[in-house]
Amino acid sequence: MTETLLEVKNLKKYFPIQKGLLKKTVGHVKAVDNISFSVEAGETVGIVGESGCGKSTTGKTIIRLEDPTSGEIIFKNKDITTADYATLKKLRREMQIVFQDPFSSLNPRYKVGSIIERPMKIHNLYDKKERKDRVLSLLEQCGLDPSSIHKYPHEFSGGQRQRIGIARALALNPSLLVLDEPVSALDVSIQSQIINLLEDLQEEFNLTYLFISHDLSVVRHISDRIIVMYLGQMCEMAETIELFNNPLHPYTQALLSAIPLPDTNRKIERIMLKGDLPSPSNPPAGCPFHTRCPKVMDMCRQEKPQWKDAGKGHFVSCHIYNQ
Repeated sequence: MTETLLEVKNLKKYFPIQKGLLKKTVGHVKAVDNISFSVEAGETVGIVGESGCGKSTTGKTIIRLEDPTSGEIIFKNKDITTADYATLKKLRREMQIVFQDPFSSLNPRYKVGSIIERPMKIHNLYDKKERKDRVLSLLEQCGLDPSSIHKYPHEFSGGQRQRIGIARALALNPSLLVLDEPVSALDVSIQSQIINLLEDLQEEFNLTYLFISHDLSVVRHISDRIIVMYLGQMCEMAETIELFNNPLHPYTQALLSAIPLPDTNRKIERIMLKGDLPSPSNPPAGCPFHTRCPKVMDMCRQEKPQWKDAGKGHFVSCHIYNQ
């Protein structure tokens, strides 16, 4: 029986819009707007969507780099939504993040050895020799030379810097890693190396991944389940094979139609979405996708669709399937 490691219930993250000398709040940017899902131990759940859909904010809010506006975040059967500083410090040992930009996320003033060792110092883990041995071990497991401990981040390539970021994230032996577009800043050939590394590390350390990306091809390769987000909300969720073979939501269908095919003889009809992404500070009434949907109906403009189980663990929020 699988264990539910993470459960997110009705999570919202609104950023206030302030104007004037008194910084009066005149509205909110609804970056994450009432989403719910769970992640099983050892699973990889991918979150995909266009830039600005709220996927990165979701990841940062779950590990409490951002404070949630409302909702519940339950990690290992403990509600951490309103956890205090001391609780959050302990939590950092269990939940870590790998950022999108492997250069800006590493302190240029520290050598690599110090960067990886620092989390262990903050949490008072191991003595000096044990910390150094662990740093060397992590470097080797992440495919880096032991001599790297004496170098600075600027002396490495983008792929190597991302390996350093991964090694740092593993320093505290966490159970959950939030991977926030970890390969989007890398060359395609390097992307595959990092993805293969993440898969090897997941098996070796029994890790659980929340993999955030706009690249559906990458998410398809690494994820067990995929969540599709649009304008801060979830529009579809299913196992990877099911989602790619049977996309239900018009937005998901449009995303999949844009994936380049390696076989030039195969043809797929490209679904072109008209219009721009609405502002998350003023989302449209009814279904958030109705302003760009090629299958829009009158009810889509007035009523928000329900979250419906279409079978096989395939969930969708669309009026087409609510009738």
